[in-house]
Amino acid sequence: MADVVDPATRSRMMSGIRGKNTKPELIIRKALHARGFRYRIHCKDLPGNPDLCLPKYRAVIFVHGCFWHGHDCHLFKWPKTRAEFWEAKIGRNREVDRDAEARLLEAGWRVATVWECAIKGRERLSLDDVASLCAGWLQGDTDLLTVRGS
Repeated sequence: MADVVDPATRSRMMSGIRGKNTKPELIIRKALHARGFRYRIHCKDLPGNPDLCLPKYRAVIFVHGCFWHGHDCHLFKWPKTRAEFWEAKIGRNREVDRDAEARLLEAGWRVATVWECAIKGRERLSLDDVASLCAGWLQGDTDLLTVRGS
């Protein structure tokens, strides 16, 4: 099936998709800040450039988009066009995520992943629940946390 828009329009649309300061990321940042947590954003000195870095807790938080990271939820669906390209791209994203998590854990950091489906979509959790899960994890001592839709 051919694309419904011309290549120039598709290029313009794709260039508008951000990798930083996404809506889910801003929601999480605002909720944690309101609960008194202070953090750095997009820490280039750590593996995977975590979205939030909380040195006081030796913890990082990634806010992943379900499509771009191939999450197994209702928000992710494999594209029907250019299947090989998308499988390689999303597969590589997953590989980079696993590598960054392993390197962070090895370096003594705690790692949390908040999935987009926890914040939006039909299976979303309340923002208060997501923030409470993150806050509880930050104040606890477990190494990993994954927050996803119900």
